[in-house]
Formats: sequence, structure tokens, C-alpha cells
Amino acid sequence: MVEIQNTPLVGSLDIAFQAFIEACPDFLRTRRIDELRKKEFSRLDALGHVYLDYTGAGLYSESQVRQHADFLLNHVLGNPHSTNPTSVGTTENVERCRRRILTFFNAEPDEYVVIFTANASHSLKLVGESYPFEPGDRFLLTFDNHNSVNGIREFDRAHGAETTYVPVMPPDMVVTDETVVRFLDLPCVGSHKLFAYPAQSNFSGVHHPLEWIAQAQSRGWDVLLDAAAFVPTNRLDLSLWHPDFVALSFYKMFGHPTGVGALIARRQALDKLHRPWFAGGTIEVASVQADRYYMAAGAAAFEDGTLDYSNIPAVEDGLDFIDSVGMDVIHDRVQLLAGWMIEQLLELEYPNGSPLIRLYGPRSTERRGATLALNFCDRDGAIIDQEVVERLASERRISLRTGCFCNPGAGEVALGLSASEITSCFSAAPERMSYEDFRNCIRGGSGAVRVSVGLPSTFADVYAFVDFAKSFLGMRA
Repeated sequence: MVEIQNTPLVGSLDIAFQAFIEACPDFLRTRRIDELRKKEFSRLDALGHVYLDYTGAGLYSESQVRQHADFLLNHVLGNPHSTNPTSVGTTENVERCRRRILTFFNAEPDEYVVIFTANASHSLKLVGESYPFEPGDRFLLTFDNHNSVNGIREFDRAHGAETTYVPVMPPDMVVTDETVVRFLDLPCVGSHKLFAYPAQSNFSGVHHPLEWIAQAQSRGWDVLLDAAAFVPTNRLDLSLWHPDFVALSFYKMFGHPTGVGALIARRQALDKLHRPWFAGGTIEVASVQADRYYMAAGAAAFEDGTLDYSNIPAVEDGLDFIDSVGMDVIHDRVQLLAGWMIEQLLELEYPNGSPLIRLYGPRSTERRGATLALNFCDRDGAIIDQEVVERLASERRISLRTGCFCNPGAGEVALGLSASEITSCFSAAPERMSYEDFRNCIRGGSGAVRVSVGLPSTFADVYAFVDFAKSFLGMRA
């Protein structure tokens, strides 16, 4: 049990903001977002929320909700698997949204197709289960992938392929280009090679170079880019970068709808995939008596059942909202806010000189996004239980995230956990283990605290978190 003494920041919010503007005058070019915050996200301040979990989920604007409600109230939507008037109208809505997504990412329709999924995890599963792994093939991925990418190893192993991990190096949690090239050049006796990595780590916020895409492809690799944490605040231009598969969730970008994601796939790469089953909507024809079926062509072969056709049009509203603000403006704003937060947090020390914060990832905004993974430490350098941090933050109505964020590889590296230590925990419970059991088995815990900023974030939000962090300097055990 700990008790926190109130130790406010030196200087009020106004004084801190003025100093911030003097140091970062470019922030003034993003002040339109402060007006949008009042108009489109007023519920945050009305309800007293400090929301700092944008890597977990984006927030929708009021205008998005109104526009989608108006659309639903003024259209009759039928199941698209028909040719009646309401079905035709629904199909037109879906196809228009596909085109809008390609336009947003500057992807040529002759090169890319959009496959609607439930979310990024569903998109990644589609690639994993359909990729033509065979004995001798290789699946290569970085240590800091989301579990939805890690899970693909179960498909490749089931087909006799080999899984290889590229290590990330603490404390910055980056991978050098030389290391990537060395792993890309590993011998592979098979004919299929899949390389997967996140454009932005959902754990540390590290940006991995998009240049790796072409480097891998020139060596015969297909490239799967997890863009879920990247695209909410960064521009992904698919006329410049040409990954074979891109996975994303739209709720990460703009909050609504929560049940629609996409797999954006190069047509030539899609032709390599083979679905392990078929379902309604994925076939041209099937027979029970003949025991045969023929898959549909292109995207339709990967869209199981009936699409979420009533919510897909809301994706257009979200993309329009992002465009109305400007991705470059959003990117610049969140980077400036994250940079200030990093600088302030790293300056916090106990009287004995021991740092309060242990940051995982770059200590500046170079090669990183606006996602910060960290732990709070006591005056002796021991990590303060993340659950304590989350509870105390919740008392201030600060929404942040704790745990390993479905990214165990990054957590293991950041916390310095050895393979033998982790293996021994799994060996101790061969049948089943809860996350709490795992945490108790690992020395010092297995996770971190994550804060992230997004489109509606203000200086007051990041100031509130730094103020909260500083209160730990007065903590009594």
C-alpha cells in the first residue's frame, strides 16, 4: 500500500504552456485542433477525462456520429449478396468506401485491393492462415510484434516452416538496418518467405524504417506490415512504399466504427494466398453432392459471410474527418506533445538522484511515434507495481494502459527477462496459466505503463500526466 503526497509541478499549467510554446513555436500551427477539441470532443472535458490511450483506441468526433446517424436514417440497406434495389445500393456504398480507402493511402487500384475485416488482428490472421507455408519456408518477424502477428508462427509451424525472430536492442528498442539485412539474408531452402514487422511498435512507439520493405522484397521476401499503431498519426503513402500486405483497424484511427478493419493487399501477393476453408460470400459456387467448390476472385474470397455493411460507410466519414484536419498537422502536434512529455518525465528525480521514470524506447522524438512505454521506480530503483500506477491514475480520471500490451517480445526485452526465466514459468504450469500467475512468476513483474496521445490531445492532457508522475516523488511506502 502506498500513499501519494500532492507535489505539484513547478509552475502552473499556464506558465508551463507558455514555456512550451516558447520552446516549440511550431505548435501554434496546430491550434485549430484545440478548437476541434472544444467542438468535436467536448465530452472529454465535460466528463473530466484525461484520455491517454490512443494506441489502444482512437476517439470519434461528434460530427462523425451525426453524419453516420443521418446516413442510416436516410437509406434502406439490404444484404449485398443480392441484386434487389436495396442490395445494389449497399454494394455501391461498400465499393465506394473501398475506393476511398485506396485514395486515402494513395494506393493504385491496379496494384492494391481492400479486403474488409473485423480489425487488424483479423487481417493478420487471414494472411497467416492463407500463406502457402511449406517445409523449408521461413517466417521472419521482429521481437516487438503484436501477438496477432506472433500468432502466425502457429500456422507456419503446422506446415513445417521455420520461425525466426529479429531481436530489438534495449533501451531504445530499435533494430539496426545491418541486423535486418543479416536476417533477411539467412538461407532458406523453401520458396516462400514472409517478413512481418510493425511500422510503429504498439509497445515502445518505435518507428521501424519503411525502407525495409523494398530491401526485403529485393531478396525474395513477401512483406506484411502491421500499420495499426502507425496510421492514426502518420501518413502511409502506398505509392512510395509497396508492402505486400497492410493490416489496420479503423477504430484506432478515428474511434468509429469499432468492428471494421482492412487488409490492403497487393494483387500479385493476394494471388499467392490459399484459404483453408470457404464460407458464405467467399465462393462462386459450391455443391454438397458433388463435394466441390470454386472460390470467388480477389477480395471477395477473403470476406467471410456478410460484411458489416451498415458501419462500413462510417469509415468514409472518419477518413474525411482526418483529411479535414490534415495528417501532417496531426503528426506534428502529437510529436511535439510527446517530445515535451519525454523531456519532462526524464528530468524527474528523487533527492538521491535516482530517476523516477524508466523509459523504454528512444529518449527523443527521433525514430518514434507518440506512444511512450515506461515504468515508475521508487527511490531505490525498484519498479513500482503497474497496477498501483493504474489505480492511482484512475483516481485522477487519467486513462492509460498497463501490462505488456499484447506485445510480449518487446516487454521481455525491455524488462531484461531471460529465455530460461520465461521458459521455467511455462514449464511450471504446462496446462494453463493465468496472466496473474505469470506476473507472480516473473521477477519484478512483466509489464509497463503506456501513455499515448492522438488527434484530440491537448497540452493540458500531457501536463496532467506529468503532474501525476511528479506526485510519485512524494510517495511513502
